[in-house]
This record gives sequence, structure tokens and C-alpha cells, in this order.
Amino acid sequence: MPHGQDVEDDTSEITSEYECLQCGRIVEAETNPGECEECGGDFQNRAKSVE
Repeated sequence: MPHGQDVEDDTSEITSEYECLQCGRIVEAETNPGECEECGGDFQNRAKSVE
């Protein structure tokens, strides 16, 4: 029986922000988008340190 504390399954997609290391363009995607459409540079997940 539900008690108001039950957690329902979250079916929403999990996305991350990726930034182009060359031009700085930011996109949101579920997985690394690969190559930037603007300049051809590589994307880095913004949650991870570049260092």
C-alpha cells in the first residue's frame, strides 16, 4: 500500500552538458556528441575536469 513515500520509477532521460574544446559551443546530450558541427572540434563533458 502506498504511504506517500514510495519512489516511482523515473523514466526521464539523463543528459549532460558537453563543451567543444575548440570553439566553446555547449550542447546537451545523453552521450558524447562526437565532433562539433560548428568547427569540427572534440567535445568534453563539462562535469569532468580538463586537467
